[in-house]
Amino acid sequence: MITVTFIRHGESMDNLRSVWAGWKDAPLSNHGMNQARAMGESFATTPYTAIYCSDLKRAHSTAQALLNAQTTDPLPPFTVEPDLREQNFGQAEGNAWSAASTGIDVQNKIYPVITNRVDSFPDGESLNDLAARAGRALDKCVVPWILKSKGEKAEETHIAIVSHGLCISELIGVLLKRAGSSDPPRMYTGLSNTAWTRLVVGARDEDRLDSVTLSEKASDLPLSVQVTHINVSAHTRNLIRQKGGIGSSEFDPKQQDIRAFFGGGGISKQ
Repeated sequence: MITVTFIRHGESMDNLRSVWAGWKDAPLSNHGMNQARAMGESFATTPYTAIYCSDLKRAHSTAQALLNAQTTDPLPPFTVEPDLREQNFGQAEGNAWSAASTGIDVQNKIYPVITNRVDSFPDGESLNDLAARAGRALDKCVVPWILKSKGEKAEETHIAIVSHGLCISELIGVLLKRAGSSDPPRMYTGLSNTAWTRLVVGARDEDRLDSVTLSEKASDLPLSVQVTHINVSAHTRNLIRQKGGIGSSEFDPKQQDIRAFFGGGGISKQ
C-alpha cells in the first residue's frame, strides 16, 4: 500500500483571465506563489518518498515550493513528468471561453465549453484523451511504487503529484476505475489552487506482486483505492491577496514583496 497526495498548482496569471489555458504556459501570480509557499510549509514535516510534477510553469513552481519547504534529509527525488500536463485545448488555447450553447466557431474564435468526453477543440485533447494520458502517467509515477510496497504500511511510501485540476480529476478517475469503482471523475473536481486530495492505493492481491513486472500492462493490475481527503485548502485560509494589484501580478522571484473552472469543475464528465 502507498499514499498518494495530488496537489493542484497555485493561482496562475491565466486563472485571473477567462481564457482556455491548458498547455498555455502561464506562470504563477504573486498570490499563487504565496499559496504554493503556504502549501509547502504545511507539508514541511511530511516525509515524501518522491515528488512528481507537470513540466508547465505553474505546476513546476508549486512543486518546487513543496520541495524547498521539506525538512527531511535526504530530500525526496524530484521528477518532471510531461504526461501530468493539463488537458490540451488546441486552437482554443489563450482564447476566451464562454458558456454559450452554440458550437465551435474557429473563424470568430468562439470556443464554448464542451460537455462530453469524446469531442475536443481542433488540435486538442478530449477528456478521454486526457484519461488515457493520465493512465500513462500513473504507470510511470505510481505503479512502480505499488510494486515495491508489498507488505508495507501505506505511510511508509508517500508520493506527491503536483498537477492541474482537470488532469488530477482524471488521474483519480483512472485509479478508481482500476479498482472497480463506478465513481465518476466529476466527484473529484472543483479543486482550489494548491488544494490537495489524498488516496491510499495498493494491489488488491498483494501476492500477485511477486509475478508482476513493469514490462507487463500495468492497467491489468487490480487495485485497492481509498480516498481519504478531498480538496483540502486549510493552508490558504489566512492568505490575503496583496493590494495595489501586486497580488495579481506575475510572480518575480527577484522581488521580495512582491478563481474555478480549471480546478476541474467546469465540465460535465458524464
